[in-house]
Amino acid sequence: MSLRIRPLTFLAVLALGVIGIADRAAAQPDGALSGNIKYNSGQTVQPIFEGWTKNADGSFNLFFGYLNRNHVQELAVPVGPENQVEPAGPDRGQPTYFYPRFNRQLFSVTVPANFGQKEVIWTLATNGRSERAVGWLRPDWEISPPGMGRGNDPSKNQPPALTLAGAPRVALPATLALTATVTDDGMPERNPPAGRGRGRAAGPPAFDYGSKTPPPVNVPQVERPPRPRVTDRLQVEWFVWRGPGAVTFSPSVAGADKGPAEVTASFSKPGEYVLRARATDTGATVTKDIKVVVTGSQP
Repeated sequence: MSLRIRPLTFLAVLALGVIGIADRAAAQPDGALSGNIKYNSGQTVQPIFEGWTKNADGSFNLFFGYLNRNHVQELAVPVGPENQVEPAGPDRGQPTYFYPRFNRQLFSVTVPANFGQKEVIWTLATNGRSERAVGWLRPDWEISPPGMGRGNDPSKNQPPALTLAGAPRVALPATLALTATVTDDGMPERNPPAGRGRGRAAGPPAFDYGSKTPPPVNVPQVERPPRPRVTDRLQVEWFVWRGPGAVTFSPSVAGADKGPAEVTASFSKPGEYVLRARATDTGATVTKDIKVVVTGSQP
């Protein structure tokens, strides 16, 4: 399914989607529709083309993210026939580990200045179904460079610099210590509002049981650790970019105002991983990767 949709086509698709939801609603057991239809697992991951930017040399960057339609299930899909970007693929730097819900503007594919009307296609097969996103250089898809923050002036605030340290190998069940050192130009000066950072949309849903409306029966109650309250202007968050299994980072977000931000990583299974750190100064962000080989087995 391509995400290159014109406005009138979008309205037609939306109408069909509403009809489809109504049809599914009739087939749901009593109580299943006390809220939106949500899925714990079994749904697909939809690649998304999010726009393009132009580089100083005339080339272009086409940006992609994804929607994991599951609220709980995280999926690992290695680069290959089921996770490929073309042309010049299948590996164009895309992720192979997919967190729940929306994850925006995660990577870009650079194309030459003479790319013209050609297309970049990301195809992803999950839970038995193939989805795709089509990137192109249509003028109304031009966006501001990601990572600079809304309304951020690059002449006044540059992204922070990020240096990572950690052992290249670890044997289970041991954990891995990771250190991120962040340096910055001191801009912007103000601290972020409380709670700023990666939203709940990236994790399992939470339901308010204080109301009289029961939760959907087709989604279990999921307990999620609260996001640490970090007041530092410089913050670092880790996540899995590529790897065969889940990784738990403790803490999930760390402050770096007073020195290196230190976290520990616990791996769910052995294999080769690419862990990505995202550092922000509350206005601009930067990412950097570290490769880790995990051996042994969990008890």
